[in-house]
This record gives sequence, structure tokens and C-alpha cells, in this order.
Amino acid sequence: MTYGTAFFSLDDVLKILRQPNKAKLDDKARQQILKSQQNVREIVESDRTVYGINTGFGPLCDVKISESETAQLQHNLIISHAVGVGQPLSKDLSKLMMITKIHALSKGFSGVSQEVIERLLVMLEKDIIPVIPEQGSVGASGDLAPLSHMVLPLLGLGKVWQGKEIRDAAQILQEHGLKPLTLGPKEGLGLINGTQFILAHAILGLEKMDYLLDLADLAAAMSLEAYLGNASPFKKELHEIRPFKGSKKVAARMHKILKKTELERDEEYYRVQDPYSFRCVPQVHGASRNAFYHLRDLTEIELNSVTDNPIVLSAEESISGGNFHGQLLALPLDYATFAAAELGNISDRRSYLLLEGKFGLPRLLTESSGLNSGFMIPQYTSAALVTENKTLCFPASADSVPTSLGQEDHVSMGSISGRKFHRVLDNLVNIFAVELMFAAQGLEFRRPSKSSPLIEENFEIIRSEVPKLEDDRLIGEDMLKIAQMIRERKFKVSV
Repeated sequence: MTYGTAFFSLDDVLKILRQPNKAKLDDKARQQILKSQQNVREIVESDRTVYGINTGFGPLCDVKISESETAQLQHNLIISHAVGVGQPLSKDLSKLMMITKIHALSKGFSGVSQEVIERLLVMLEKDIIPVIPEQGSVGASGDLAPLSHMVLPLLGLGKVWQGKEIRDAAQILQEHGLKPLTLGPKEGLGLINGTQFILAHAILGLEKMDYLLDLADLAAAMSLEAYLGNASPFKKELHEIRPFKGSKKVAARMHKILKKTELERDEEYYRVQDPYSFRCVPQVHGASRNAFYHLRDLTEIELNSVTDNPIVLSAEESISGGNFHGQLLALPLDYATFAAAELGNISDRRSYLLLEGKFGLPRLLTESSGLNSGFMIPQYTSAALVTENKTLCFPASADSVPTSLGQEDHVSMGSISGRKFHRVLDNLVNIFAVELMFAAQGLEFRRPSKSSPLIEENFEIIRSEVPKLEDDRLIGEDMLKIAQMIRERKFKVSV
């Protein structure tokens, strides 16, 4: 894989995240980078005024900067914009910001030198990863604050991850024999003008959501079997006459997951139809899948785009536009956040139904309720997380606060959209842990009959660490164990 010249898929960039040496600069990319740097130098040497190259920034765009001051201008830009607050991003998110920034710069429209880009590559390969605070971007004039923190170590400033430790960048650079860099004309602006903070959250969030969408189908199928629910709503014919991509996919998966079940539906438990949280799994899970597809498609476009400003087309032409604006990802990130929250909402309803004591299941999934509370309270936890997710569904992209003395008078807040997306996904892990725990307990009351091979395989995965509940115990620990299994992707979700 080659930066700047190849089309990167989401799978490509995730491979680079785990193995940074998977991607390199080829000769074509180096030529693009060199040509772009030469264009900027010619602009500096000319009498023309070009934003960010020989002017101030934002509302200071009317202040001309002399040729001798251009390096100081770029240095000042970075140190004045590194004002993020809050907890550090995960190391993976910081690495994704670096990877996606390298790819964008290597397309040759930003004027950033090969030396700077290669320093970012060296830092990736040596696992010297900038510590980047999670708050401070409004997601419009680029993710300015977080990207400035990403750039600080290039200048010998700021903090970096070295392994799992946070250390001073200056000390780590010295240990690796790397000298701080001096940024040339436009290099600081090219490094921090872009959507890489938002983009990194979208990429990693999509990876999480991809697995959780499949897990949602598995959890629903296990709960349906424990409930002795009806599988006819998953027949292909039903979804061919309302052919949304997501619902067709979910119906086919549910059919395959339930295939060859040995559980029989006795006349004693027969009902004409199940509650919506079982019957409408293809429509609800499918709608969430549609949102996932939408975000995935737009994220791949952004991944292979140039989001700098100004864009330097040649020594004679540069355009000060709005490619840095995060709205194009902010809206679909908010949409995906709603979609993820809905997966938790319907999961909690299924968990609740398993507790009601109907169709051969004991109340609260325990045969000795009263003395024992059984599974009463885990559903409280699920309900709390579902409601917390609802509060996170206010669309950040619906808001805008003017910044930069009104020069940047409409901003996307896409950085907040990305952060909320991850919070909802993390809550979803624990919501599914509750449903899977309940479903496994429900299946115990259908013995000696067994469900489908795939469900039985996942049942045994749960039982490898969480035994059947007989009398009350610390079931909170059981929930945490199942949640960790989800994070480690131990469940078999492919069909």
C-alpha cells in the first residue's frame, strides 16, 4: 500500500494501524510532495498574497507576513493552537490521525515537505505516538486543536506515548536520535487544517459497530429461542417486497443463525405473533445497518480526500475554500449514533421480556424468586445505559457556535459527533452483555432440547466463564465477564 497514490479502503487503513510498515511512500507520491513544496516556495518568493502562506490566520488573514517570518509564523501557529483539554485519546485514535494525515498530505496539494511526512512515518514505525486531548475541536476549520497536539512532537514539544507510558516528546526524540524539525512555509497550516480527528473516530467506530451489528443479530436469535418465539418474520419472501439492504441482510442472518434448531414450539406456548422487539428485528437492526453503510461509504471518500486549506494547485493557483469543514462526516456520524443507540434500545426490550415469566420461563429467570432476586437488577443497568445513550443522541451537528471573530461563523461540531458515537458503542457492549446473559439462562429452561448449532456454540462460550444461576451471587461480575468477551470478539457471529 502506498500513501498518497493508492485508494485506501477502511480495511487497508486498519491494517496499517496494526502494522504501520504496511504502507510506504512511492516515487510518484514523493514527486507529488516535492512539486507541492516547490509551488509554495515560489509563492513565498513572489509578491502575491496567499492565505496561510504569507498572511496571518483566521481573522488575521489581512495581515501580510514577510518572507523572513514565514517559519516563525508556522511555529507560532502550532504552539498557539495546541489548546485541547480532557482525557487523552486512545493510542489507536492518535495513530489513525497520523496515518490519515500522511495519506492526505502525500497527495501533494498542501505544500508539506517530504522531511515532515517521513518524520511522521518514523514516529509511527517506532511507536512514538502523540498524546492528543479529546476536547477542543469544533470540527470546521480543520480539527485545529487536536491536530496541533499531534504536531507538537515534531517540534520537540508536547507528550508522546512510548508503549503504554506517557513521556516528554523532547526526551523520546533524543533517545531515538531524532532532532526537532523547523517547519517551512504553510507546513504548520497543512498539518493542522483537516478532518483527521473526526475521520479517526469514524474509522474506529465503524470497526466497532460492524461487529456489534452482527452480535445484535446473534443476541436477538438467542433470546428468541429462549422465548420460544416465531421465526417466520425472517422469511426471505417478506423482505423481498420491502427490499431495504439492511433488513434483507438481517433477515437472512437470523434465518441462518436459527437453522437446524431442535427447539419445538408446543401448542401450550403458541401465539399468533411476538412483540415487536422479536418480530421486527430485521426492520430495526436493518435500519441500523443502513446507517452503518451510509457512514462507511462517506468515510472512505473522506479517507481518500484532501481536507487542507488553502489547496495549492500550482505556483500560480491556490484556492482558499472549505474542504476542512467537518459537516460531511458530522451528519452521518450523528445518524450512526442514533442507529447504534437503537440497537441497545431494542435489546433491552428483549431482555425485559425474558424476565416476565411467560411461556415456560420462570419470573426473573430463577426458580426460587423471592428469596432470590435472580436477574431483576441487571435489567436496571441495561435500562440506565439505554437512557444514557438516548441523552447522547442530541445531534452535535445541529449546533454551531461562531469562532475566530466571526470568520468561522458556521462550524460542524463533528468532533463531538465522533466522540458521542464511541460512547454509545461502548455502552452497547454492556447492554448486549445483559441480553446474552439472560438468553443463556433462558435456554437452560429448554433443556434437554437444544437450539441451533451456532447458538449452542455461543451458549458454551458464555458457560465457559459464567455458569447457570441457581441462587443469587455476584452476577455483576458475570456481566463484566461477558462484556469482556464481546470486547475480545470471542463470540461467533459470522454466518
